[in-house]
Amino acid sequence: MRTVDVARRSGYSVQQVRNLERDGVLPPAARTAAGYRIYGEVHVRSALAYRALAAGVGPVEAKEIVRAAHRRPVSRVLALLDEAHARLHTERTELAQAREAVRAISGEPIGDVRASDAMSVSQLAAALGVRPSTLRHWDAEGLVVPDRDPARGARRYTPAQVRDARIVHQLRRAGYRVAPLRALMPELRRARRLEDVASALDARDASITARSRALLDGAAALSAVLAPDR
Repeated sequence: MRTVDVARRSGYSVQQVRNLERDGVLPPAARTAAGYRIYGEVHVRSALAYRALAAGVGPVEAKEIVRAAHRRPVSRVLALLDEAHARLHTERTELAQAREAVRAISGEPIGDVRASDAMSVSQLAAALGVRPSTLRHWDAEGLVVPDRDPARGARRYTPAQVRDARIVHQLRRAGYRVAPLRALMPELRRARRLEDVASALDARDASITARSRALLDGAAALSAVLAPDR
């Protein structure tokens, strides 16, 4: 096959096919006497495997996996795939935990607030198991904005703000990024709309599912690369 043939069958441009060969994602092509590349089925299979894997684990890791398939042993390739599946499993587990935690936290009643009920940055950081700098970052991003001590200007977290911090902590553990949280948390503070958080978690779930499916498709394509008759 010519470069253009591999490009058509894999969905890449001619230049992208050359780049993939340069990066070791495709094994080196044979050359004619005139120096033209000659590709085979293994090159198409490698390109298709990389395309799917990149959607599942990102381009850097996908390149590492497909390169390993060319270098062997097979156990190395399988180990890399197992690691990727394990990370997705961890994300799913953390997402399920976040759903349950947010549901429970959002439903907790908050009674009369007393000055003694407020927590300092260090106290709340210790309770959540995060660094104080993390809470300061959340404050700067508008995720959890504490009150300030009128005398010293130190941050003081009311029970409601502590609850917000616990929700943010669970969502961050589930892989929810800061930018979407920046839009979500003010709405949650104003209306306590649990359905907004549920929608956010549903979007995260859909992302994990899409990456998991892409990883499955990539593994199937990679199996063809590893086939003895490649």
